[in-house]
Amino acid sequence: MDPLGAPSQFVDVDTLLSWGDSYEDELNSSDITAETFQEHSIRSPFLYNKNINGKVVLWKGDVALLNCTAIVNTSNESLTDKNPVSESIFMLAGPDLKEDLQKLKGCRTGEAKLTKGFNLAARFIIHTVGPKYKSRYRTAAESSLYSCYRNVLQLAKEQAMSSVGFCVINSAKRGYPLEDATHIALRTVRRFLEIHGETIEKVVFAVSELEEATYQKLLPLYFPRSLKEESRSLPYLPADIGNAEGEPVVPERQIRISEKPGAPEDNQEEEDEGLGVDLSFIGSHAFARMEGDIDKQRKLILQGQLSEAALQKQHQRNYNRWLCQARSEDLSDIASLKALYQTGVDNCGRTVMVVVGRNIPVTLIDMDKALLYFIHVMDHIAVKEYVLVYFHTLTSEYNHLDSDFLKKLYDVVDVKYKRNLKAVYFVHPTFRSKVSTWFFTTFSVSGLKDKIHHVDSLHQLFSAISPEQIDFPPFVLEYDARVSTSQSHSLCSIVNIYTAVSVITSTIRRY
Repeated sequence: MDPLGAPSQFVDVDTLLSWGDSYEDELNSSDITAETFQEHSIRSPFLYNKNINGKVVLWKGDVALLNCTAIVNTSNESLTDKNPVSESIFMLAGPDLKEDLQKLKGCRTGEAKLTKGFNLAARFIIHTVGPKYKSRYRTAAESSLYSCYRNVLQLAKEQAMSSVGFCVINSAKRGYPLEDATHIALRTVRRFLEIHGETIEKVVFAVSELEEATYQKLLPLYFPRSLKEESRSLPYLPADIGNAEGEPVVPERQIRISEKPGAPEDNQEEEDEGLGVDLSFIGSHAFARMEGDIDKQRKLILQGQLSEAALQKQHQRNYNRWLCQARSEDLSDIASLKALYQTGVDNCGRTVMVVVGRNIPVTLIDMDKALLYFIHVMDHIAVKEYVLVYFHTLTSEYNHLDSDFLKKLYDVVDVKYKRNLKAVYFVHPTFRSKVSTWFFTTFSVSGLKDKIHHVDSLHQLFSAISPEQIDFPPFVLEYDARVSTSQSHSLCSIVNIYTAVSVITSTIRRY
């Protein structure tokens, strides 16, 4: 804290000049409008937008000094990285931050986790982990870095934060080329503000002297400050500008439709001439290039003539479509239920995912969105071995997932989900739920039956997962304590009755 009467070292984001105000262009003051300009020029995919530019700030300085709702800390998976950004944040936030970070139990690459700001001017700190860059795994690194920015912004939206201060997430220690990373950062923020701009008032890019020049050079590509700057920047945009969310586009994952499946290519020109119209634009986008006749494939599946490899390929394509939709959909309403979340690890070091049955109002939510949220959360978890802990505690008929939904979920998810799922701990089951589970694992799906473990009390669960590795909903702990006490009383009553009967029997024998 600053000494009494001394000027504060913290910087209020509202006093900083926005990106839109930092530039005056003769075209803005002329009578040329966007409509007139569009007639004479090709427009950029990132249009001049005065409102969006007013939300963006480029500031050379230490992100830890920003007075805003939240600042971003770039770290490693254990959240203990020693880089200039993290060290400054830790120094100014005080010792309480380290204690709070220990409760998070680390952070995966691309994820974002929240703590208080403590002694900082910012109320919150959003911690994220950027990818390690290797040229041979460039696609994976791009996707992970996109996830960092996207998840930070999504968290800010869910927590109703008005302003966010970004550091440069790709730390030099992780070897990510600055210019490549800046393209991803800027376009992701731009696309987010286009869709969810009403939820955030300010986004500050806090950069060092070395980083400032790169941001100054690339910001006009994604946040042009005039129609003239938009036109001037267009030739410098990279070939991959991402999808509608700014996410890197992976060609192998695109859906491809051939214009006329099975038709010989040499006849194509002849047929097009006969139509008398220019059809060259057909098939120029991803959807119009999907290969193969889907109806024919389905028919072959029914007839049992499609090979196992073809079946797997088709299933993978179907899952990728669900995954793309999950990444682009606004699932904040499902996330707010807190029905699915990651916690610690079990005794074998495997990731523990928790499902809280009572928090799933089956009759009140869109179950397709619930399926999308499951895929969105679990896709990066399922690449390694994991276990599920399902709390059936105090659920009612309004919380019970029907077998059709569970079958659909099981059929949609990628093979890695099934292969790497090592156990499902069904906590506080009822007789009815045990019967339903048996029928479902016996007749609806295969390979799951041996992984189900019914757990009547938390004490039994602790033999597989230690208590500090699970974040328990309070009502689960209360219920378990109540049931355990009741069982103890019942056991005491049985012991007392047995003792009394033994005494009476002995007395009778004596006489």
